Amino acid sequence: MDKISNWIKEFTGLSPEVQSKIFTSLIVIIILWLIRIIVIRIVWRKTEDPYSRYRWRKSTIYSVVVIGLLIVGRIWFAGVQSIATFLGLVTAGLAIALQDVVKSVAGWIFVMWRKPFIIGDRIQVGSYAGDVIDLRLFKFSLVEIGNWVEADQSTGRVIHLPNSLILTDVIANYTRGFEFIWNEIPVLVTFESNWQKAKKILVEIAQKHAAHLTKDAEKRIKEASKRYMIFFTALTPTAYTSVKDCGVLLTIRYLISPRSRRGSEQAIWEEILTAFSECKDIDFAYPTQRFYDNVIEGKEDARAKPDRM
Repeated sequence: MDKISNWIKEFTGLSPEVQSKIFTSLIVIIILWLIRIIVIRIVWRKTEDPYSRYRWRKSTIYSVVVIGLLIVGRIWFAGVQSIATFLGLVTAGLAIALQDVVKSVAGWIFVMWRKPFIIGDRIQVGSYAGDVIDLRLFKFSLVEIGNWVEADQSTGRVIHLPNSLILTDVIANYTRGFEFIWNEIPVLVTFESNWQKAKKILVEIAQKHAAHLTKDAEKRIKEASKRYMIFFTALTPTAYTSVKDCGVLLTIRYLISPRSRRGSEQAIWEEILTAFSECKDIDFAYPTQRFYDNVIEGKEDARAKPDRM
């Protein structure tokens, strides 16, 4: 052994004491890793539940890293008088090994401090959206909305997301600040329809269902403007006109509470269907194939004239 130690010293310049520490550290790491492998194999034999296996896999790696850092740290810094140096190195090692956990804790602190959302808010974080039902040190939980369900209604699933997403993804809050959202309902009528009459009907229906929210929205905007640069020039329901390939598009735009979106759409559509069914000069448009003969259908002065001989 002395010959090997002297050869290593001559080749690498490492003293016997340093060689001993390196050898002992490797033995500790190998033993801890073997223990983890044995525990994982036992768990794999006892259960086939993917969640249990994942939990054991993650917890064992964290435990091995922490224990290994403590033992190896004591091996290398046993003679160091300053405990602060040792604790600083251990803390740095933990921050690297448990960076996901550290990010989640930092996300939790951010939520507690800045309050981008609270329990009960409807939010979207990245591609996940739902109502916040729980907020813990490492994760927060949502009752999912959207996905395969239309109009932002609940799917019934509970999603548990790591707090680290709060620091890396965009957060959209449906209910904090302004507390209302703009909703639009497109209604397509044929070119031959009396679109001015149809637009008047749509505005009346929208005002019936959403005009009462205007005063509340104005109050909320004044409150929100104390914290955010939020302002709107008009909050009353309206309808916009545009032209599409197969008809005139009339788009209703109105304010609504986020959780009332689908109910309001249903009520408005039912009134639209009833009102249009009573009008002989208004028809819904849909994709069709149409041939236009300018000589017969065009305006008289704009019709194509046959070549004169």
